[in-house]
Amino acid sequence: MSVLLVEDDPLIREFVVEALRDAGYHVIHASNGEEALDWCKRHVADVLVTDVRLPGNIDGWQIAERCRESDPELPVIYATGFSPATPRPVPGSRIVQKPFHPEEIVRMIKELGEEKEAPPG
Repeated sequence: MSVLLVEDDPLIREFVVEALRDAGYHVIHASNGEEALDWCKRHVADVLVTDVRLPGNIDGWQIAERCRESDPELPVIYATGFSPATPRPVPGSRIVQKPFHPEEIVRMIKELGEEKEAPPG
């Protein structure tokens, strides 16, 4: 399973990438919204994990909305400390508050994967 991680803080990004790789995930990482959207266009990820506040003109809410246009079932996990923007999570997503332990992201991805595989009903 591939995870697209969008996080501008290099230290947090490094810790989360390491935890995800240790859990057996293939990780693609981006440090801003523009980079993330380039990856989304290529449909390289099974899960999107994005910080909400990012440098540049594209925030985590916009990344998820744009990625969902081409992949409506894409599971999304938002990481946020404080965001001046009004929250607008995509349906079926999760929000994790910063600071968080990287294992919390691994657990959420597993849960989202199980939900995606569960038969409807």
